[in-house]
Amino acid sequence: MDALESDLRRTDEDRYYTALFAPADRRTSLFALYAFHHEIARVAESVRDPMMHAIRLQWWREAVQGAREGKPRQHQTVTALAELFAQHDMPTELFEAMIDAREDDMADHVFDDLAALEAYADATAGNLMRLASRILGNPRDDLARDAGIAQALAGLLRAIPFHAARGKVYLPRDLLAKAGTSREEILQTHSGKKLAPVIARLADAARAHLTGAHRLAKPGAALPAFLPAATAPLYLKRVTTPGFDAFQTPVDVPLYRRQFAMLRANWRGRP
Repeated sequence: MDALESDLRRTDEDRYYTALFAPADRRTSLFALYAFHHEIARVAESVRDPMMHAIRLQWWREAVQGAREGKPRQHQTVTALAELFAQHDMPTELFEAMIDAREDDMADHVFDDLAALEAYADATAGNLMRLASRILGNPRDDLARDAGIAQALAGLLRAIPFHAARGKVYLPRDLLAKAGTSREEILQTHSGKKLAPVIARLADAARAHLTGAHRLAKPGAALPAFLPAATAPLYLKRVTTPGFDAFQTPVDVPLYRRQFAMLRANWRGRP
């Protein structure tokens, strides 16, 4: 196991294990793609200053372009991206769209409604699945939208306290208002007492997208690209359990249960 693979197993366990369902000759490329995703996702976690955030995202834009041109910067993930571009015909614009979407990770950005949050989820997790399906030789942009949004919404719901700790709230402003709360109140109180209807609405949306994904044609060889969505129902069940408090109730799901969900989805041929 090389350093990149080892780091991915530590930082993004679910995607690491789903990549193992791919043919051996495609796994290294998936590891590189998922490492890139982790790097741009953690920018907002490592800096709070808007200017520094913008500078780091710009660094990644230039790094992707350099990797595309076969002139990678001295960075483990960028070097791996250069190898990825050399082996596969990958649309640079999807990488750029993923980076652009990360501008919304800044603490002061607010999602006005569910549509805005779903657009963000599609631009991040959805585009990641679009790229992964290309590595696996069967681009499925339609499936990527539903599976990506479902997986991203489940992830955002389980990470509410983590995001709040750095001053970020992804929950849509209009849904918070209907529930009688606000971004400011959440950050001040770190209480999930008023969030049940908001969480329920987002969980319903995630489940609807999973249903939509299941109605589409099976992805065949590209299935591993969409397997991260197979764990979403596990997290959605946790966050919609009666009495759940986002700031008090653990949302962790044991690895063996997540792996079983991946195995079952792989057997069914759909996420």
